[in-house]
Amino acid sequence: MGRAIPHTSSRATVLDVIRAAGTISRAGLASATGLTAATISNVVRGLLADELVTEVGRAESTGGKPRVLLRLVPSSRYAVGVHLDAGGTTYALTDLTGAVVSRMAHVGTREEDPEEVPARMVRQVDALVDGAGVDRERLLGIGLVTAAGVPAPVSLSAQDLERATGLSVVTGDDATASALGEYWSGEAGGASVLAAVYMGATIGAGVLVDGIPYRGAHGNAGDLGHVCLDVDGPECRCGARGCLEAIAGPEAIVAAARADERTAGAAGLVGRERSSVVGGFTAVVRAARSGDPTARALVDRSARYTAVAVRTLVGIVDPDLVVLTGVGQAVAGETYLPAVRRELGTAFAGRGGGPVRVRLSTFADTAPAIGAAAMVLRSRLTPLRTPGLRLPDDLSESGPVPVH
Repeated sequence: MGRAIPHTSSRATVLDVIRAAGTISRAGLASATGLTAATISNVVRGLLADELVTEVGRAESTGGKPRVLLRLVPSSRYAVGVHLDAGGTTYALTDLTGAVVSRMAHVGTREEDPEEVPARMVRQVDALVDGAGVDRERLLGIGLVTAAGVPAPVSLSAQDLERATGLSVVTGDDATASALGEYWSGEAGGASVLAAVYMGATIGAGVLVDGIPYRGAHGNAGDLGHVCLDVDGPECRCGARGCLEAIAGPEAIVAAARADERTAGAAGLVGRERSSVVGGFTAVVRAARSGDPTARALVDRSARYTAVAVRTLVGIVDPDLVVLTGVGQAVAGETYLPAVRRELGTAFAGRGGGPVRVRLSTFADTAPAIGAAAMVLRSRLTPLRTPGLRLPDDLSESGPVPVH
């Protein structure tokens, strides 16, 4: 039985529990939330009227009258997620459940005028939405997330985008957005503390506690790339020494590959000094797969150091699920995933509570854009969900009997 929930957040809580459960009855909602049957009935009535949920069938009878099951209506609302990084822009249109309806990518160039970015984004958002045939009245807004290193005029384009589209714009960082995407889409299951380790041009982590982002006092929580792994290590752009990014981040890997003539040739990096960090890292990973020993050693080394940094994160926040995500993990997850699992399995072998689950995101390459859309869904539909409400793993109810 959940604890009592203030009335002001009851609608948000009920909607979030329905989302997490997939299908659930009114009685199941009361049990999961601690709300009274009367409150559940009133909230559900409003959600049905707004077409956010629908009655989909009845659970199998356990002796009494079969319970009517509720489920979200995926096509009732939509959101657009936009991920800006130095290598380009990724767009994702999702439905109410966080499922991707349509997506597109724009490869950026260093010559692109940052002042032109908002106008270009508006055109591409229009193309994304119109191409999917989505009614704009059902579009809740745009989520805009940026990566470290994006030029200031670009990262400050949210107001221009809001003004040009007439839609509300929610902003955030790519790592936290990736974690929210995992949570909203249901990929995180019943994890009470989720850590999404994001690798793009940089390395970060988004942490959710009972579905609520933990950002820290200044919004800098989860800065995994600047965990110190060697006090006498190379100087990092942050001013410290021995940070994960300086030792084994994507940019460090690309720089080391360029310094080796044979590996630079094998990876196709010669003459590509102006390519993006992500593009260069992908090229090194491909060279490693093709048998270049130096490229293989660089990627393996990066995976080991990343695993140690993740161990530090796990020791501090104690998550029950770690998800590896981002375009870097999309291309190199087969190396990083076993490295992280080995490190956590060894370091916390005698830890109480069982092993930490570690897996690769099923949408790692577009995770920030999908998560950006989830930011909109969360901010518009469940903004007042009670912090600290832990959702049980076995919420879902199902049954084959249709409603007549």
